[in-house]
Amino acid sequence: MSKPNYSGTFNMVEQENMDAYLAALDINFALRKIVCLLKPTKEIKHDPASGAMKIRTLTTLKNFDMDFTIGQEFTEDLGPVDGRKCQTTVSWEGDKLICVQRGEKEGRGWTHWLEGDKLHLEMRVQDVIAKQVFKKAD
Repeated sequence: MSKPNYSGTFNMVEQENMDAYLAALDINFALRKIVCLLKPTKEIKHDPASGAMKIRTLTTLKNFDMDFTIGQEFTEDLGPVDGRKCQTTVSWEGDKLICVQRGEKEGRGWTHWLEGDKLHLEMRVQDVIAKQVFKKAD
């Protein structure tokens, strides 16, 4: 069974529990308040044949690039997010992309999945879950 192609540009339309998630990452109060006001755009380039994927998260404050091959562990520099590095693996679980980030913070990772023209993102760290929903740009 073939996996979905995540390629596209997606604009955030919903967000919940982001402040608690950022607090669990030890992000300071002022920066958390700013980040919670941002409306990020995700640009995803995905080659289903090779598993290569690049996710660019674009905001007016900072941009973050994640370039990886599905199923291969890599060292992720989360400097733009919280100043940490971790060992990251993104793999398939059905049609969902599951990311495990091993490092200083326990239980850290995320899950992406598609539902119609919506891209869902669930971010986890230390039993705290934040959710974002993005709508595919026309």
